Amino acid sequence: MNIVIIGASFAGVSAAMELRSRDKQATITLLEKQPTLGYMPGSLHLYWEKKIDHLDTIRFITPKKLDQHAIHCQLGATVLALDTAGKKVTYSLLGKEEQIDYDKVIIAAGSRQLSEKIKGSENERVLKYKQYEEAQKAIDIVDRSQHITIIGGGHVGVEAADLLNRQQKQVTLIESMDYILFKYLDSDMTRPVQQKMLAEGIDLRLKQTVSAIDTALEEHLVLHLGEDTLKTEAAVMGVNVRPYLPFLDASIRLNSDQTIAVDQYLRTSVEDVFAAGDCIQLTGPEEDSRYLPLINNAVRSGMTAARNLISPVSPFKGSLKTIGTCVFGYYIASTGMTEADSLFTPRQVNSHRQTVQLNSLPDSDTVTLKWVYDAQTHELLGAQMVSTSNILEKINTLALAIQTRQTLDEIQQTDYFFHPSYSQLTSTTSLMPWNTEESEKNET
Repeated sequence: MNIVIIGASFAGVSAAMELRSRDKQATITLLEKQPTLGYMPGSLHLYWEKKIDHLDTIRFITPKKLDQHAIHCQLGATVLALDTAGKKVTYSLLGKEEQIDYDKVIIAAGSRQLSEKIKGSENERVLKYKQYEEAQKAIDIVDRSQHITIIGGGHVGVEAADLLNRQQKQVTLIESMDYILFKYLDSDMTRPVQQKMLAEGIDLRLKQTVSAIDTALEEHLVLHLGEDTLKTEAAVMGVNVRPYLPFLDASIRLNSDQTIAVDQYLRTSVEDVFAAGDCIQLTGPEEDSRYLPLINNAVRSGMTAARNLISPVSPFKGSLKTIGTCVFGYYIASTGMTEADSLFTPRQVNSHRQTVQLNSLPDSDTVTLKWVYDAQTHELLGAQMVSTSNILEKINTLALAIQTRQTLDEIQQTDYFFHPSYSQLTSTTSLMPWNTEESEKNET
């Protein structure tokens, strides 16, 4: 069997490795338009944090590893057309047009950071980070710039603001919503982070939108914000990435946001054509479909597409948009539905916020948690955490509880270890209103 995978980032490589584990004889070919393989987008942040000396330090996959598994990867191959009727992929390599036949194809072409809504976002002083070559250019421009503006106050944007602030840069962050990290946290949970950002000198501009970027000035950009303008030396594109699929033929059905429409087995509308990663929408906490371009989602969807290549045996379980990071001295984590999300569900939803100690010692640090749950069944629907201690791994326990549809009562019955130096009498991830310093209940 001849299997072609378009894209050799997280989804594509995960699909290839899963396929090889299941079929030792198949011919597997990865087509990747970038000249390098295995770049980890987070490497730029690790470099700025001085945790690594070079962007090449961390690679999630190497050509040698693929060779060991008899997976052929063609770098610098830009796919020009996918002919689903003739089962051929046409691509450009070193200025020459090539073709490859397939029995099955997986589209895992990823996404790009260019914004079609912001004129001028393609300028080199508008920094991107997804690709190795882009990250190298970003390092040079950041080193030469003092005032840097971040467009977007999401996960990536707030992390970038923290890292640039630690490099003594003057940072402006622009967010169209009225609080940061709105996709993952509610406003009451982001409040301490926003206060710390202001205290650190971040120019935080909420409820403002960049409409265009004027690139006429040498060594500067002018951002247009409605009637106002902002002059800056460089900008970081922190808004959502989008799929870029100009090679698709018309027989493959798309969603309204131009992602590829797939079923629960990641099959497209065309037989023998699958899609994964940043090319597709995923089902969310309420079985709704949304665009969730997270690395974890890319890896899991790539593996799932591979499992279903011969027959539909493994439905994709969707995404709870689980995230965790540390910004401005706060460890923040989230999974599942937020209280703001609950406005769009027919369920009656309650929320409960509490602050608990992380261990039994008198000087213990605390964590503030927010629980979002079904008011009638008490099924856990979402959870958020904020602490000055590293509580990130705990969000995985709550993500699993949501995925397995556990109720708050069932979570309280989970068997955890106890040691006074490391834990409370009850786990941090158990809702215990009587074991709390702060309790707040809201109904929506």
